[in-house]
Amino acid sequence: MVKLHALDRKLLRDIRRLWSQVLAIALVLACGVAILLTAFGMVRALEATLDDYYNRQNFAELFGTARRAPAALLDEIRAIDGVTAAEGRATGWAVLDLPRRISTASGKILSLPRSGARLNAPLLVTGRLPGPDSDHEVAVNHRFAQANGYRPGDRFGAILGGTRRMLTITGTLRSPEFIYALPPGGLMPDDAGFAVIWMPARAAQASFGQEGAFNDLSVTLRRGADLPVVTDRINALLAPWGGTGAYLRDRQPSHAFIDAELAQLRSMAVVLPPIFFGVAAFLVNMLLGRIVALERAEIGLLKAVGYRDAEIALHYFGLAALVAAIGICIGWGAGTWLARSMAHLYARFFDFPWLIRPGGIDVYAISGLIGLAAARRARRWRPPGSTRRWQWPRRRASNMGRSIG
Repeated sequence: MVKLHALDRKLLRDIRRLWSQVLAIALVLACGVAILLTAFGMVRALEATLDDYYNRQNFAELFGTARRAPAALLDEIRAIDGVTAAEGRATGWAVLDLPRRISTASGKILSLPRSGARLNAPLLVTGRLPGPDSDHEVAVNHRFAQANGYRPGDRFGAILGGTRRMLTITGTLRSPEFIYALPPGGLMPDDAGFAVIWMPARAAQASFGQEGAFNDLSVTLRRGADLPVVTDRINALLAPWGGTGAYLRDRQPSHAFIDAELAQLRSMAVVLPPIFFGVAAFLVNMLLGRIVALERAEIGLLKAVGYRDAEIALHYFGLAALVAAIGICIGWGAGTWLARSMAHLYARFFDFPWLIRPGGIDVYAISGLIGLAAARRARRWRPPGSTRRWQWPRRRASNMGRSIG
């Protein structure tokens, strides 16, 4: 059986006597630790998932639009120094006639090359891709199909280029280009009323008068490429064909919304935890100050019987460290659970096909050190009877002093 030191037994009695105050302070500290873990955990998981998704599906880094550019122009774009791949497609808007829906629905039509898209490659979820020679088969984004209860084989009407056509769904897809799919003029996704529709290239080009041409450009760049030079060169090539200006990934609507959300999560990790850590530090100092004020006689007795300055100081520091340890443990557990739950929630909201949870204990170590540092601010307290910090007379403890408790 381990024999406890007299001051250790006193510390345990203080904890039992002040358990409600200790728990309240620990919970405040735990909130700071949990928010820090949650914010950084979500940011890391979403960033890792986003990078992996973009890399696997070859999400473009530069985009451009034109009214009608000839397909031969793609060879000149690929020849620009810094460009690794370029792909053009025909795009357009359609009004959808959906069964059981009263309000108007819209859709964005994207041409699907016969050999499949190399850039912004869609990910097949259910069914199959439409036949390359079909004029009525299409694939739709998975969220639209789920919201309307569509399955491969179902049909809906669409007005393309002034002509109403019946389209047959062959499969559902996910795309890195539409993780956050916004309808025209909308600020929030409308899964039931907005569809992303992939149509065979020949049918899409015929619908929008883009035979042998393209009106939407996607480009990937070599690492270290001179972005202003590449952008200016592409703008110069697209300008005679109604180009409206090339833009980088940070202005692509889906990525811009996700990047803004990640920036908000990073701000939360920087702003909120210090508030809780500061309040916890204040409460620990207040608690220790009150205990010391009430135990002036006991402190004097301990000094009289031979307890040294450092021993009594460590006793009261032990109370602060124990409060911090309780708060850190609670915060680690709550933060881990919240980070995983919130990351899954964000993954469903942004329509990620999978979620990566990167490992690493650095965030746990940092949050624990910050929590201990917040509790250690109690070192600013000066015990009664001392003229300088921790400068009590040093004296060897007597046998009588060691037997107290």
